[in-house]
Amino acid sequence: MLQERLAKADNAIECIVRSLGRRIEERKLAVALLLELSHYDALRDCIGKVQGCILLLVTMSSSDDSQASRDAQELLENLSFSDQNVVQMAKANYFKHLLQRLSTGPEDVKMLMATTLAEMELTDHHKTSLLEGEVLGPLLQLVPHGDIQMKKGAVRALRNLSSVPKNGLKMIKEGAVGPLLDLLLRHSSSSSSLREHAAATIMHLAVSTMSQESSQTPVSLLESNEDTFMLFSLINLTGPDVQQRILQTFNALCQSPSARNIKTMLIQCSAIQILVQLCEHDDQNIRPNAVKLFCCLVDDGDEAIILEHVGQKCIESLVKIIQSSDNEEEIAFAMGIISNLPEVSQFTQWLLDVKALSIIVNSLKNGRQIDPNKSQLVENAVGAIRHFTSPTNLEWQKRAAEAGVIPILVQLLEFGTSVTKKHAAISLARFSENSLRLSRSIPKRQGFWCFSAPPETGCRVHGGFCAVETSFCLLEAGAVAPLVRVLEESDPGACEASLDAVLTLIEGTKLQSGSKVLEEANAIDRMIRFLSSSSPRLQEKALHAIERIFRLPEFKQKYGKSAQMPLVDLTQRGNSSMKSLSARVLAHLDVLHDQSSYF
Repeated sequence: MLQERLAKADNAIECIVRSLGRRIEERKLAVALLLELSHYDALRDCIGKVQGCILLLVTMSSSDDSQASRDAQELLENLSFSDQNVVQMAKANYFKHLLQRLSTGPEDVKMLMATTLAEMELTDHHKTSLLEGEVLGPLLQLVPHGDIQMKKGAVRALRNLSSVPKNGLKMIKEGAVGPLLDLLLRHSSSSSSLREHAAATIMHLAVSTMSQESSQTPVSLLESNEDTFMLFSLINLTGPDVQQRILQTFNALCQSPSARNIKTMLIQCSAIQILVQLCEHDDQNIRPNAVKLFCCLVDDGDEAIILEHVGQKCIESLVKIIQSSDNEEEIAFAMGIISNLPEVSQFTQWLLDVKALSIIVNSLKNGRQIDPNKSQLVENAVGAIRHFTSPTNLEWQKRAAEAGVIPILVQLLEFGTSVTKKHAAISLARFSENSLRLSRSIPKRQGFWCFSAPPETGCRVHGGFCAVETSFCLLEAGAVAPLVRVLEESDPGACEASLDAVLTLIEGTKLQSGSKVLEEANAIDRMIRFLSSSSPRLQEKALHAIERIFRLPEFKQKYGKSAQMPLVDLTQRGNSSMKSLSARVLAHLDVLHDQSSYF
């Protein structure tokens, strides 16, 4: 018979298989012949073993030629008698028979199919297709299996598939979290590798929650406080690989829609105390993740808890990281922790003791870097400077000024991010609060005036001799124009901080001279625009400033008309205090009678 002669002939099947890769007519004849031959056991086995055969058949199964496509699919069906053929089909991205085996095959076959999925280099498209092909159910059924190798194969497959955010969300919705958490909570030393795979999968699921759109119903990885507490508690009970994954999981969750709840729960379960300890860790995988999570929690953390757990040793560790770490992201987050620490004198003193001021200033000097990690570092560093700019501690302000902080802050107003500009303006405002008292008086002229030197000219606002490092004067620092330009920013926080800074120039007795400086810098027009701002805080601060400036007749006359309509609008739409103050200003402008019921 022909079939027997083909089976005995050398390379006969290989020659037919090679025809699958030739021109269309030859391919059609070859696949039809192979399909016929596949009905014979001896030949069917030979066909599947020919190198490249299954890949060519999978390619033909999606051919535009309907007959060739049907023949290829039927031939693949016939070849699926062999588990190894099924594995080869999967490696060629043809998963139909693998899914069938994983669902209904015997235990050893399920194990083989799960292991195949675990070890394959899948594209995101094929990972998504597999989840849509209902691979998740059979894999989840294997997770609680009694055999540890079976568990490991299933979890490794889930880990591979979960790296696509769409898959991760689907896995959470279909109950994958519970079995994985259960695996993590078992502390048998023989299953440390299994727990690492489970932890990595949970981390992928956490990352997927970050990708949710605001229009979607939020999907939460951890449904209860108990789950959160248990997962975080494992940090002290597991090896470094699992520790790293748990930290990465919570870092992702702190950027998800459930971030606020997660942060609250972590703070309640003493996470800050544990993270402080991990910041002193030498492991280059654990420590950066701990520093990142610590930075996230301290941003919204309870001041009392931070004061309880952050001591001098922690401050020293953070500064050491900034000085010596090779990880730029870790350096940025360590600086972020310092930036977000409460402003208490003890923290500032500890920072001074470890020479942190010069280290922070050096970080700011690199502010023109485009690298996003550098931008984050500068944002955090300029925030950290505030520890040294409290207007109630002149000694600290002087040390900061002598370190060259003020010119750097002025530069950052020009090219920093909105957050950087906000922090820079806040510190400049604080410096400026003390400028009047630090401005050195001009000595009175003595003797015969006609023989004495011409009088020395003092600062236009403060009246005396001003200098950047000794009186922190905004005019001497060239800060007024940059601050006024920030008032054009779209970010309300940056605008508010900058407005606070320029308004220090009209405090108390400086109203007349300061108002002239603000007029020359075109600041008054911008303040009037803020009366119509969507930010109530900006509106209120601008209103109070305008009320003071309009006490001066020349400014009332020059700017009153442009301010009139925004003020009228505030009397109708503002809160009660703004309505009253707006009406008072309108009375100064003779628009309202001073006996109006608005007062």
